[in-house]
Amino acid sequence: MDGDSIRGQSAGVNQSGIRDHNERLILTVLQRHRALPAADLSRRTGLSKPTVSTILRNLESDGLIRRGDPVRGRVGKPSIPIELDPDGTFSVGLKIGRRSADLLLIDFYGTVRGQLHTTYDYPMPDAVFGFLKEGLDKLLGALPTSLQARVCGIGIGTPFELWKWHDLAGLAAEKFRSWKDIDFAKEVAAFSNLPVFVVNDATAACHAEHLYGHGHEFRDYAYFFIGSFVGGGVVLNGTVFEGNQGNAGALGSMRSTGPLGEAQQLIDVASIHLLETRLTESGLDPSVLWQQPQDWSGLSRHVEPWVGQTAQELAKASLSICSVIDFEAVLIDGAFPADVRDELVDRTRRYLVNQDKRGLIEPQIEAGNVGHNARAIGAASSPIFSQFLLNTNAGLSAI
Repeated sequence: MDGDSIRGQSAGVNQSGIRDHNERLILTVLQRHRALPAADLSRRTGLSKPTVSTILRNLESDGLIRRGDPVRGRVGKPSIPIELDPDGTFSVGLKIGRRSADLLLIDFYGTVRGQLHTTYDYPMPDAVFGFLKEGLDKLLGALPTSLQARVCGIGIGTPFELWKWHDLAGLAAEKFRSWKDIDFAKEVAAFSNLPVFVVNDATAACHAEHLYGHGHEFRDYAYFFIGSFVGGGVVLNGTVFEGNQGNAGALGSMRSTGPLGEAQQLIDVASIHLLETRLTESGLDPSVLWQQPQDWSGLSRHVEPWVGQTAQELAKASLSICSVIDFEAVLIDGAFPADVRDELVDRTRRYLVNQDKRGLIEPQIEAGNVGHNARAIGAASSPIFSQFLLNTNAGLSAI
């Protein structure tokens, strides 16, 4: 699983799902704006009204869009809003985490239609692919037979160089390191003919925020997602930037300085695994951190100092990345309850006030709003984005 495969690995893209440029353009505008009449679609895309009308007929015939109820104005014909059909296409997303995995099915709007969750001590390959195989049967089996053919692919969100992220020894360590040589598409092909897309898990979370969260409100921003390890993403000119090897936005690897002046990475000072360690040292079961639904209310004595430390580090990291690119905002989300996220964002804003900002323009610090599912939802969005939507760098900044 090298850098190129992290960026995007597919096994025979479903040709019937690939749309031409103008169709993708209209679908992208509808995905962003939810519902628009044909006249607005023509104005926003620059396509003629007859062209838009023809494309809409084709998309409606293919079950990708639907017409809403007429909206009557003061004069003239009523306006008919056009919107994506949620049942137009579906996609599966798998998030491989350090302590847990999530498998979910999303529709064309990114709404989760079904989800499965499992926990483990370490994500061993056999267990992860077994979870995917069994879960795929359950999720697709729950769909009406008429819609099962509309599932366009499987997206897998996994940490970069997953095989290095363990403290095992002996045979277990050798088995874990086998992740390095695993061909995801080949493994999945043993039980499914759906195309497979592999993406860095934090980049996937950034995609989810950009497509379905607050991200579309900003043109250029940095994104932190805090899971067992903190990671991130970068959005430039309205598009998630993945870099030449798919590892752009590796914010967890940013350098930090420890209390004794020692060099550290952000993952060492701003990750949930630190809270996990605090709980273990206090004799508490850390598995409560990964249980769904999430409730950390009984852990405030341990969560409070962790939030304080993490906020300090995020404030420093936010200014560091803004010294390279003039980001207008920094978005923060993670695998924690919404109240913990909101407190972390508020504390980061407060710590930012006292940082040395000479030569820098202070970014807005905002909360992401996709939440703990962001990595799985973002992974699931990869097949949909690849087959139906346009990269918004393609002259679409005004849509």
